[in-house]
Parts: sequence; C-alpha cells; structure tokens
Amino acid sequence: MNKKISDLLKLDTKRTDLKEDLSDKEFFGFPIDPIINAEENLLSKSVKSIAYFSMEYGLAPSVYHEFKSSRPIDPRNIISDHEVFSNIKDMDYYHYLPTKKMVDLPIYSGGLGVLAGDTLKSAADRHIPLVGLGILWDKGYFKQKFWFRSGGQWPEEMPWDPDSYPGLVPLKPRISIPISGTELHLRLWKYYVYSYDLQHVIPLVLLDAEFEENPDYLRELTHQLYRSYNGWIKICQRMILGIGGVKALEKLGYSIDRYHLNEGHAALAFIEKARKSDPEKLKAVFKYTCHTPVEAGHDRFNWQELEAALGKERTESVKRFGRDEKNASLANLTQLAMNTSSAVNGVAQQHGRVMHLQFPAHKDKIKSITNGIHTYTWISQPIRKLLLKYKDRIGDFETNPGLLANVVQLKNETGFREDLWQAHLENKKRLADFLKFWFFKPEAFTLGWARRIAVYKRPALLFQDINRLARLAKDLGPLQIVIAGKAHPEDMPASMHMDEILRQINLLNGEHKTLRICFLENYDTYFAKLLTSSVDLWLNNPLPPFEASGTSGMKAILNGVVQLTTLDGWVVEAADKGLGRIFGYQASLEKLGTETDLRLKEDSSALYDALTELLPEYYSTQAGKRGPGESKWLDMMVNAIAASGYFNTDRMVREYEEKIWQL
Repeated sequence: MNKKISDLLKLDTKRTDLKEDLSDKEFFGFPIDPIINAEENLLSKSVKSIAYFSMEYGLAPSVYHEFKSSRPIDPRNIISDHEVFSNIKDMDYYHYLPTKKMVDLPIYSGGLGVLAGDTLKSAADRHIPLVGLGILWDKGYFKQKFWFRSGGQWPEEMPWDPDSYPGLVPLKPRISIPISGTELHLRLWKYYVYSYDLQHVIPLVLLDAEFEENPDYLRELTHQLYRSYNGWIKICQRMILGIGGVKALEKLGYSIDRYHLNEGHAALAFIEKARKSDPEKLKAVFKYTCHTPVEAGHDRFNWQELEAALGKERTESVKRFGRDEKNASLANLTQLAMNTSSAVNGVAQQHGRVMHLQFPAHKDKIKSITNGIHTYTWISQPIRKLLLKYKDRIGDFETNPGLLANVVQLKNETGFREDLWQAHLENKKRLADFLKFWFFKPEAFTLGWARRIAVYKRPALLFQDINRLARLAKDLGPLQIVIAGKAHPEDMPASMHMDEILRQINLLNGEHKTLRICFLENYDTYFAKLLTSSVDLWLNNPLPPFEASGTSGMKAILNGVVQLTTLDGWVVEAADKGLGRIFGYQASLEKLGTETDLRLKEDSSALYDALTELLPEYYSTQAGKRGPGESKWLDMMVNAIAASGYFNTDRMVREYEEKIWQL
C-alpha cells in the first residue's frame, strides 16, 4: 500500500505485518477503492455526513463478507467445541457441536448490537457518508458455559486477539480523555463494513483502553461489555463512547453534520460538543434512538458518583440537561439524550406509543421508525437461490429488499410453493445434520426460541406445563425444540428463568423419543442465522408491551419461517399479514403496566392451545396429505417472506434519512 493511501486511512505504519493484506488494490481480499472514497467523503466539508454512536455492534462476519488474511490467526479467535444441554444427557457428555469458525467480532451482546451492525450495512448499501463509533471490548461480552449437573450458566471472560483479527486494523492517531483527574489514553482501531455488492463501505472506529500508557485499573475499562457491577466503571465506559467518540472524530479530521445516538449510552457526546458550541444550536444536529421501555434499560447515576468521574464542569452541563424527571438526585442519560436531540424515535410503532406514556413532555418530538434486518446478511442460501430463480417476477430484491413484497404474487403458483418447501427442507436438513448426535430429523416439527434472556421476554413460558408439552409430542407428532441465549451474569431474575428452563429439560429426559430439546451454548450471529432459517416455527413470547421491537422474528420470516408470537413489538404491525398465530395477553396501552406480572399460567395455556392447532397443519403438509396448492402452512410461509419486504434495515435507514437525519 502506498504512503498516500496509508495516510488517508491513518494506519499505524509500525504494523509492518499487515502489508501482505493491504495493497493499493485490496484490503484483506476486498476492493480498496470503496474505502478510499468513504474516507475522502468523511474528510470533505462539502459532503454532509453522519456519526453513529453505539455501545455494541454485531457484524456477523462469519456469515457476511468474511475478510481473508495471509497471517496466522490466533487460536483465541477460533470458536469450536460448542456444548449442548439437552434432554438426552448421554449425548451432551460425549459430543460437541461440529463448529470451527472465526469468532464473531466480540463487541456485542445481542439484538441492539446486531441492529447497529445491520444499520451500518444498509447505510453502506445506500451509499450514505457515515462513520460508526464504538468500543473495542478486549474480553468481549462473556463466554457462556453450562453447569451440567445442576443446570445454569457459568460466565467466563472471552479473551481474543485484535492484532490477528482479519479486517481489524490499528490507527496511528491516539486520543485521551480526563477521567477522575487522570488522563485515559485510548488507541483507535478501524473495521470497514462493506455493502452487499462491495461497492461502498462504512468505517467503524473502535476505542481501546488496553494501552501501555494506562494503569491496569484504567485498562480494564474496555475489557468487558456491560460490566455493570460498579457504577464508576459504567460511567467511565459511557465517557469513552461519548466523549472519546467525539474526540476521535476530531482527531481523524472527519467533517460531521449529524450525531446519531443509538441508545443513551453515548449521551455524553453532546456534553463534550457543547463545551465549544452553543448548546441550543447544537441540539439541531443531535438525534437519538431509544430501544427499550424497560426501566432497567435507562442509565441513572447519582451526582456525586458522576462528578467523581466526569469532573465538575461537565457534570454541571449534565445537570442542566439530564436530571431524572422522577428523582432530581439522579442523572438520567435517557433524559439527557432526549433533551439535547432535535429528533427522537422509538423502534416500532407501538414502542413510539409506549414512549409517549413514558415521556409525555417529549410526546410531540417522538417519532416511530420500526427496526429491520439486513436482508443480504440473514437470508439463507436455499431461500436466496429460490428467490433468484423467480427474480424476473419479484425484481432485484438484493438491491431493493422492499421488492420482496412481490412474493405474494406467487402465492397461488404450485411450482413456487413446491420450490419453497424444498428450499425449507434443505435448511432443515442442515440443522438436522448439525444436531445429528441428538437425533434431530428433518421431517420432525421443529420450534426455535433464541434471543437475549431477560425476564420480560419470558424464556421459560414454553416449559410451564411440561406434561402437556410431552403429550402434544406424543399425540400430534414428534416435536423438536432448539433454544439459545445468554442471561446477563448480574441479572439474577433472568438467570433464575434460565435455571428453570434447564431444570425442566432435565425432567423431560424420559420423553426424548418424541420430544427432543437442545439448548445451545454461546448463542451468536452464526447460530442466529442457522436457527432462524432452519426451524418450522419461531416462538416469540415477550410480555406486552415491553418488547420495543425484536428482530429475531424478522430474520425468520425472511426465510419463510412461520411465527407463533404474542402481540408486541414489530408484530403489532404484521398482525394482519397471516404469518402464523398470535396468542396471549394483549396490552391496552392506556397505561404501561408492570414487568413483574408475567402472566405465565394463562399465556402458557394459550401457547399450548396454539401448538395444538399448528402441529396437525404442519404434519398434513409434511406427509403430503395436503398438496402444495392446498397447504395452509405454505400460505403462511409465503406471507412471511412477502412481509419481510417491509421489515428490513434498507427501509429503516431510508426512513432515518427522511425523518431523522434530514441531510
């Protein structure tokens, strides 16, 4: 790579080991021209650009545009030996899942991070001048290990090696921020997120405190994502993202016109910018997306704790804009973000209405932009191949995912329906082979539930009456269940729900001939793509109205997977689309209600009733009793793919362009 390009990218020239992967033509096997164009646009004062701040990014490199590297990859960056907790204990002890792959860039915990990653991809697809800001978490989120004798998870650190991670490059510039009267020095890294067609990129700048100039206690600040047992650490991590992010943009010379905060974690970015700008004028360029109606999702700190880390001057600025409405003795970063942004949005239509109840003072400002998924990342190869076969009827859905709505025009064509069923079986065969040691069969009805484990998501709802669940499998046909997800190590109620699931799986050990259950360890984007494309039915059962959006079901409908869901989040906007069954409690939204009344007994009964309807419909199609033209199951599968024409980040980012960023 010549010096001109190296200087433009601001690479650390001391890293001579990178030279084989970087040239004037290629960046880790990908074209370098899009990188040059992106960097020049961000530096240009004549091109309006956006800085997008997020505490986490799930980029799914194992299933989307995996970089190539000529250098040896550190073994810490390879994932293998995944374990399973099932109701066939002998298999758990003697077998691992057949995975050996690059670890996902471990800077995310769940749906918020994956949404941020998908946003960068669609911004690249739409040629938007945008730069992402985040943190390089040196020990990831956490590595999940199961306790096989008693059930439960054991969290471990997840050390990995940034230096040998393909596509991740260190930069020459350094920055520092004041924390508790000490200068914290931060290294900068870059990772380029390419568009689906490799024609454009979005740079992602990551801040890292693992630096020789810092004492050990400061290096720890970027060790683990959401390390929340210590309030001072939480504040410092938010300072790194917000204040450090602003300083990184300035150091890199980027000309930024809009600052978008993906959640309130980065709210201190405004405080930093306001030190040199008129705060009232500055509000016009700040935008904020809220992702949660759950109280625990809103950062609050007492003023003494905040000032100890932030200093008096910046704390006074927070007091001006970020006092908690219900408790003036606390700073509230959600309030800070809302009070200092000219545009605020929830992440689904219903979530917008919930925000009106939560924050009535901001009702006129709050918009709703429903989340989506990046179509090219999450579509399985068999379904993509099928849709490309009918591209002349559907249109170029890879360039414009909205054209997937045209799939509904093929609904009555027997040939398309037969092809769809075969594509689905191909996906199921892959899952059955993946779980062959647990005797999974491609013809058996398969249900999936996988996401972050939180109390309001009610992970144990399916196991409230295991005797009825076992009878369903005996009376209506074999039932296979795949579960995956992590509970935050310090979320004791969520961990208790997870313990309950594992205990119930143990109790079903004698039912494995007709009911097979596998809980997969260390859920990540690789497993997310596998499961959301390879099961027959996707279960989504949060307590309404506490799921702001949810995106796992969107990944599933893209692949023709039928939905079994409560009426919450994005599903409210798809209730009339014929995607499957809606069951359980429905929120009135006259008032928000409480997260503690989980309604487990009545909603689990409604869940089993719905399964009693759905299993015979699936098996009549699987056994050929209903032909492709008569199958109600295939009707729902076609409806699902057509609905995914709306629930994608291409449409979402376009709405951000029009309603929020307004460049």
